[in-house]
Amino acid sequence: MAENGIGEALASGLAGRIILVTGASSGLGAHFAKLYAGYGAHVLLAARRTERLAELKSDIKASGGKATSHALDVSDPSSVEALFGDLQAGGTVPDVLINNAGIAHTALALKTGEDDWQSTIDTNLSGVFRVAKACAETMVSAGKSGSVINIASILGLRVSAGLVPYAVSKAGVVQMTKALALEWARHSIRVNAVAPGYFETEINSGYFKTEAGEDMIRRIPQRRIGNLQELDGLMLLLASDASSYMTGAVIPVDGGHLVSGL
Repeated sequence: MAENGIGEALASGLAGRIILVTGASSGLGAHFAKLYAGYGAHVLLAARRTERLAELKSDIKASGGKATSHALDVSDPSSVEALFGDLQAGGTVPDVLINNAGIAHTALALKTGEDDWQSTIDTNLSGVFRVAKACAETMVSAGKSGSVINIASILGLRVSAGLVPYAVSKAGVVQMTKALALEWARHSIRVNAVAPGYFETEINSGYFKTEAGEDMIRRIPQRRIGNLQELDGLMLLLASDASSYMTGAVIPVDGGHLVSGL
C-alpha cells in the first residue's frame, strides 16, 4: 500500500480543516456537517434557522466534534457579506465550502408565479454564486487553496414536470461549477458538484409513501431511494486531498436514475 494512499487521505486528511456548510439546519446540510465533524473537521454551520443550528451544534459537540453556528441567508447579499466579514475578522478562512442551501417550489409552469420563480433562482443559483465567490475571495486573500463542493441535482441534468424553477436553477449550478473550476484552478481552488438523485429527508419522506412517490421509485433502476450515508464517500473524497486533481466534475449519485430507459 502506498504511504499516503486514498484510505489514509480520507480518514485523516480532514482533521483540523475548516469546512463551511450552508443550509446546515436540516436535511443534506445537517448530515454533511455531522459527517465532517466526525472526521475531525471544524464545521461552520450556516443557515437562516439559527435555532436549528444551535441544536445541531450541541449534538456535534456532545459527540466530541467542533462546530460553530452562523446566521446566513444566501439570497441576501448583505447576509453573505456579513458572514465572511465576521469570519475574516476572526481569522477564520474555510478550507472547504459545501454550497448546499436551496429551496424547491412545486407547481406546473403555468401556475408558477413571479415570486416563486425569483425566490428559487435567487436562492439556488444566485445564492450559490454569492457564497462561492465570497469564499473564494477569502481563500485567495489568505493565499490558501481550497475545495468548493456545489450541491446540484439530477434535475439539473434531466427534467421532471412541476419543478421548472428548481430544474433551471440546478442546471445553472452545473454550468457554474465548470466555469468557476476553469477560472479558479490558477488559485488552487477546486470546484466540483454533486448531483444527488432522490434521498429521503424529513422534508420529503411523506411523498415517497404516496402513489406518485411509489411510481417514481419504480422508475429508478435500483428500485429504491438513496440513504444519506450513500453520499458520504463522495463528499469525503471531494473535500480531501485524495481528489486533488479533480475539478469541474459533476457527479450524479442516483441509483441509475439518469440512465433509466425512455
